[in-house]
Amino acid sequence: MAQAAFEEVVEDFEFLDDWEDRYRMVIEMGKAMDPLPEALKVPATKVDGCASQVWLHPQIDAGIYHFQGESDAMIVRGLIALLHRLYDGLPVSQVAAVDARAELGRLGLHDHLSAQRSNGLRAMIDRIREQAAAAN
Repeated sequence: MAQAAFEEVVEDFEFLDDWEDRYRMVIEMGKAMDPLPEALKVPATKVDGCASQVWLHPQIDAGIYHFQGESDAMIVRGLIALLHRLYDGLPVSQVAAVDARAELGRLGLHDHLSAQRSNGLRAMIDRIREQAAAAN
């Protein structure tokens, strides 16, 4: 089951018939995110497997998974914002149970992302799962 913040996105997407409007919404979500401090854009937080530059910085507090992220590509920043709504605030023990592919599929993303973007999204999900597993 997705977090309430992600469910809100699903509901918002239901009102947008045109994929271009959905695409714009994802980009706007990315623009609304706080930037990742430059000091956190280091090799340890960089996600390999993405065509663009992507950094994910985990923060585990009392067994709860939080993260910050950023990318140099606007659509990827939006994908990070979606993942943030999906994972941020979950107990680390529940992160692996989230079927991100199915949840994001509810938004119709799979049909509209290039193969490179899909691979990058998969790499980000894998990184989030690894970070939570390491903290669990």
